[in-house]
Amino acid sequence: MLELTMAAVTAADAGATAGMQMADAPSEPDTVLRVGRDRSVCRLSTPDDWLFVSRVHLEFRCGPDSTWGLTWLRGSQPDPSCEVRLTVAGHTRSLPYGGTVPLPGGGSGEVVVQDLAEPRSVNVGFYHEV
Repeated sequence: MLELTMAAVTAADAGATAGMQMADAPSEPDTVLRVGRDRSVCRLSTPDDWLFVSRVHLEFRCGPDSTWGLTWLRGSQPDPSCEVRLTVAGHTRSLPYGGTVPLPGGGSGEVVVQDLAEPRSVNVGFYHEV
């Protein structure tokens, strides 16, 4: 099972957990959890006016061997208006726009979508229960 928690954070409420959302899904092949502004397809949704987040921005997908991967989906613009960072076991790395990375089995971490124009972010914590 993959468990996600998401908080939309602005400079004014950094450290606050108001508005936190949660989602989970079983570790079965082709299971998908999405993060973005489009509430019709995303289990975790950001505010509609946060245009630095695409309609469907992040996709967590379970592979055939019950491992999960994270994809930063390309949006409608050629260049992103944010950056996406993944932190696992104290190590942080940037994800390339349109790139996919595996998530650790039985591990946890955080994905941060940072607006490049304003001090606000979407923070998604994950835990893969095996």
